[in-house]
Amino acid sequence: MRILVVEDEPDLGDAVLRHLRRQGYAVDWQRDGQSAQEVLSYQQYDLVVLDIGLPRKDGFAVVRWLRGQGNRTPVLMLTARSNIEDRVGALDFGADDYLSKPFDLREFDARCRALLRRTQGVASGTTVIGELEFDRGAKVAKLRGVPLTLPNREYRLLEILIGNIDKVVSKDEIASQLFDFDAEGGANAIELYIGRLRRKLGTALRIRTVRGVGYIAETTDSGDEA
Repeated sequence: MRILVVEDEPDLGDAVLRHLRRQGYAVDWQRDGQSAQEVLSYQQYDLVVLDIGLPRKDGFAVVRWLRGQGNRTPVLMLTARSNIEDRVGALDFGADDYLSKPFDLREFDARCRALLRRTQGVASGTTVIGELEFDRGAKVAKLRGVPLTLPNREYRLLEILIGNIDKVVSKDEIASQLFDFDAEGGANAIELYIGRLRRKLGTALRIRTVRGVGYIAETTDSGDEA
């Protein structure tokens, strides 16, 4: 999952960036509304965390522009303002949710997870595929009831594949969601993570290589694994 954080307060922006990256998300950080709009014009995200009070262009203008482009990426707006008009305005301009500063990171995480589930078209926080249980809320995958040991990027890769179950996901799509602008990653790194997942999942979830394209996590047996 790739997230854009737009926040001009250095301490808060850095804290949110580090917090999300520790959880394995690919995260980019912009410090003003104009720069955010420029990045959003060419880079696709699964979630935008957007402050209202930004330099150059405020959060209201950015989300209004985003929706005007037909972009339905979920937006969580952050506001230090307590009046109801700003909170209602955030939703009216096209934000999906808002959170008042200061906030507890646990609530922030829960709201982000809810919006990311919407991106994947997943209503529940838990997906069960045969003997595999994937719990987004607890951030754990269990095989036959036993938690799997998955470092953050392996967990996020599994999340991407399960969110696109029985659909081919290209290597470019995976890389875009797994690595941020500052991270080094590519086809070789993805192949390494795929190999690790296959070994840990065994026959519980088949991850098949589609030559020249990407990967597909299958609930049924179809074709040969590369």
